[in-house]
Amino acid sequence: MTLTTARLRWKSDLAEVDWNALSDLYRIAPLGEKKPEDLRVSFGNSRYTCLVFDGGALVGAGRALADGIDCSYLCDVAVHPDYQGMGLGKALIERLRDQSVGHRKIILYANPGKEGFYAKLGFRRMRTAMAIFANQDRAIETGLVSGD
Repeated sequence: MTLTTARLRWKSDLAEVDWNALSDLYRIAPLGEKKPEDLRVSFGNSRYTCLVFDGGALVGAGRALADGIDCSYLCDVAVHPDYQGMGLGKALIERLRDQSVGHRKIILYANPGKEGFYAKLGFRRMRTAMAIFANQDRAIETGLVSGD
């Protein structure tokens, strides 16, 4: 089933965001615990933001950190479980990717097992990406980075 996007409301303005609702969205997506205040700061510091509402309910979100020339990093894309599998995640990534056009590179990192989804949207696996996570053990445990 695909979602009728006509009923969805897309916003990039953060003025009316309910940060608790956004925190709840990440928790149930499930993409982990993100404190409302941390989300306010990270979304506020992002060049591009997308929030998707169905009526008054927040059902999707994402953002991109970008410098306007070289690099845009798509991150924190979340879709409410009741809306997953309907094309909303794809639409969020496409919108952020399209806003990022003109950057020399558009980067994201995928949760293990989701690489095929992003490949269909034009992303290719990087061979030299490296990362340091605040919780390095968890990143190794979940397969985000190798323990080598």
